[in-house]
Amino acid sequence: MRYEEAGVHIEAKAEALKRAKEAIAATYTPRVLRGLGAFGGLFDAGELKEMKEPVLVATTDGVGTKTLLALQAGEVSGLGFDLVNHSVNDLLCQGATPLFFMDYLAASRLEEEVLSALLSSLAEACKALGIPLLGGETAEMPGVYREGAWDVVGTLVGVVEKGEILGPERVQEGDVLLALPSSGPHTNGYSLIRKVVGGLDLEAPVPELGESLKEALLRPHRAYLKEFLTLREAGVRIHAIAHITGGGLPENLPRALPEGLGAEIHKGSWPIPPIFPYLQRMGTVPEEEMYRVFNMGLGLILVLPEREAQRAQKLVESFPVGRVVAGSRIHLV
Repeated sequence: MRYEEAGVHIEAKAEALKRAKEAIAATYTPRVLRGLGAFGGLFDAGELKEMKEPVLVATTDGVGTKTLLALQAGEVSGLGFDLVNHSVNDLLCQGATPLFFMDYLAASRLEEEVLSALLSSLAEACKALGIPLLGGETAEMPGVYREGAWDVVGTLVGVVEKGEILGPERVQEGDVLLALPSSGPHTNGYSLIRKVVGGLDLEAPVPELGESLKEALLRPHRAYLKEFLTLREAGVRIHAIAHITGGGLPENLPRALPEGLGAEIHKGSWPIPPIFPYLQRMGTVPEEEMYRVFNMGLGLILVLPEREAQRAQKLVESFPVGRVVAGSRIHLV
């Protein structure tokens, strides 16, 4: 018997890696000592010696069922940006900046065109943010993954000075909640989205959206590294950051708040992308469920003193959406 008879196609994987090799190598910086093809990527950490107390920060995440919608629409080139950008935003919540990224791509069957597009988009996303794509794993596992499905996962490693770590311990009552807008659903809530739009033509223009469902739903997760660096370089003092992902405001904002403090969010204080009212109407989704599942136009929420929030608004596109209050609940008013 041959390996292909067991469902594994070595040549397809090798060809896709060969096609993406140049794009991956373009993400390398002088700090990458060994990358694609090695049994482990090598990254020169010598520059960390210049820091007082460097703390490594690592985060792992995936794209979830957005991959199924992308495959259905025949457009996977945005998934690499989804994965990298989501991971970068998680890192920012600690006050950290990225060092290098590693990916894990797996399926029941590795289709060369899909794999090549995914690898290329990962490389493009990393290059756009100046992050080396140090290495990863590509696996074909018939029987583990169902036919036609892909798993797209990544790990990002970054660094922060110990004295500059952001978090709940810095937050005070009265702090302002400053939101950086999202580009849409980002990478969350797609199991519900697929249920709502199932059977609809993803290519057809939708007047109330001003675009097709394919365009609105496959727009990549936005990264906020540029905005974060702009604020840091200007000396804006941030207390904490919440990345509004799966679980929406109710689950993510409390992760940036200390025990005994909650938040008051003012509805109508930020622009909600039209895709959210559309999904709510088409799926008859209760408003409470919308805020529990989706980001509703809120990508990151910065928690900072009022004077710092006023400075930040002049530097990056943002909206004051509420305040930190006594209690333990997230109030939408």
